[in-house]
Amino acid sequence: MKPEPTSTAGQMRQAIALLRRAALPDQHHLFWAVLWLIGAALLEVLGPIMGKALIDEHLLPHHLDWPRMAGLLAGVVLTGWIASGLRYLQLVRLSGLAMRSVMRLREMVYTHVLLLPMSFFDRAITGQLVSRVTNDTEAVKSLYIQVLFVMLDSTIVLVGTVCAMAWLDWRLMLIVLALLPAVLLIVWLYQRWSAPAVTRARALRSEINGQMAESIGGMSVLQASNAETRFGQRFATTNQDHYTARLSELRANAWLLRPALDLFNIILLGAVIFMFGHREMTATEVGVLYAFISYLARVIEPLIQITMQFSQLQQSVVATARVATLLDEGTAQEHARQAPQRAAAANDDNLPAVSIRHLNFAYNAGQPVLHDLSLDIPQGDFVGIVGHTGSGKSTLLSLLLRFYPAPHGSILMHGMPLDAIDNERFRAEVGLVPQDPFLLAASARENIDMGRGLTQAQIEAAARAAHAHDFIAALEQGYDTPLGEGGSRLSVGQKQLIAIARALAGAPRILLLDEATSHIDSQTEQIVQTALDELRGKVTVIAIAHRLSTIRDANRIIVLNHGRIAETGPHEQLMQINGGLYQRLYLLQQLAA
Repeated sequence: MKPEPTSTAGQMRQAIALLRRAALPDQHHLFWAVLWLIGAALLEVLGPIMGKALIDEHLLPHHLDWPRMAGLLAGVVLTGWIASGLRYLQLVRLSGLAMRSVMRLREMVYTHVLLLPMSFFDRAITGQLVSRVTNDTEAVKSLYIQVLFVMLDSTIVLVGTVCAMAWLDWRLMLIVLALLPAVLLIVWLYQRWSAPAVTRARALRSEINGQMAESIGGMSVLQASNAETRFGQRFATTNQDHYTARLSELRANAWLLRPALDLFNIILLGAVIFMFGHREMTATEVGVLYAFISYLARVIEPLIQITMQFSQLQQSVVATARVATLLDEGTAQEHARQAPQRAAAANDDNLPAVSIRHLNFAYNAGQPVLHDLSLDIPQGDFVGIVGHTGSGKSTLLSLLLRFYPAPHGSILMHGMPLDAIDNERFRAEVGLVPQDPFLLAASARENIDMGRGLTQAQIEAAARAAHAHDFIAALEQGYDTPLGEGGSRLSVGQKQLIAIARALAGAPRILLLDEATSHIDSQTEQIVQTALDELRGKVTVIAIAHRLSTIRDANRIIVLNHGRIAETGPHEQLMQINGGLYQRLYLLQQLAA
């Protein structure tokens, strides 16, 4: 993954950019929410002013004008009622916007993750990715509702209240404004103290999710290795670190948020009363004192709310920035050079299915895996690739699948450079049967179809070609039988046959097999061999094989050794090379059998 920004400013920039992107279709909802919020704040400011008029103009001078007094009282009640209604409308709008933004953002993140290159997943941790799609995107809702709403509302109320105070008595208003530098100091101290703790706590939460997912996924190995205690201790250490980070954040909240500002509230109230006590008060100023005392709560409470939201703001910004960092990851290349592709495809019948020229590749600089590889694979051939562990077989397959770019050398399929084929056509023409078949917790039909909208006839034809139709039809619900999580109801061999059927259902021109027979029994291996023989001449098959018996009948076998082609030819020819690498591999397997 890309490194996350560590500065608060960098995280804030990322968060703002992502919020704009997620909320762009709902800008009009945000406009109305802010408009209603301003209206509610202005109405709330009018309440103490009408109360002042009631005291100064009617109660103190005993001028009991009942119709006017009733009007003022009704105005206080009505403005409060209308303000509450506007806040309700605003909250509904803002909540809807927030939930739609979270929904939109989750879809964006999930779709983006599906398009990331395999090189990303080599270093990514599943649990952390899940945490970003679920927990971190949920923080966006908190950012809208709990942070932006409260801070915007409190700011509008604060500005309106200060303006009303200035209209009533600008000298007393200056005393209130003297509080602002102290509040800014508290916010600055809080940021310095809490920001590192919040960032660390968020990262450790993802680490906790990652360790949990890793442990559950590998539970059988974990228990077989008697590693429960060690993994438990590792989890406890991470959990303790998360607790420590959260505790540091809570201490910052406890010291610098509510207690400090409550103290300022008491000091400010005392200062206002002191000022009134040291000047000659007239009857008309009693209403001003009432209004000021009413407004003090409206000044201090918004400041408290704004400051208290910095904790949630920091968490939400960190989470949103983490999502933005993930979205900044470059996706797998999707080119669209349709015109040259169609021109080449019209005359590619006589071209090799795969042509590799001077291919060099290294995962890490200075540690090459493939060295100057060159070969041609004719269309319809069955080619096996073998070699010792670390010889470069799987790396070559990953390059053919475009999981990694080939910076040095070239790979062509049917005469077209691999990176010039658009993604949709490439995935339609190249099928993969992995070593460990991946099955959805769904029916056999859905596992073969994989959302492509195939007909029943196409699904059954693919299953028959893979010799999987008979055992699928024998299930209690046939093709509609749920296979359980990961295909738990099937044997390893049956899973592999469904994986082959899935690959064949897309009618690929090239079929890649990644040690597809390494985990199956000899009887199932013979079924796979029969299926491959029936594909000969129709589909180009490139099989990486650990079991040499699987590719014994291949048109050609390519033997890799330390990233180079050591030997090439059919089985009989390679077996005649005395002391050859293929001969040694084959004889060793025969002895082991």
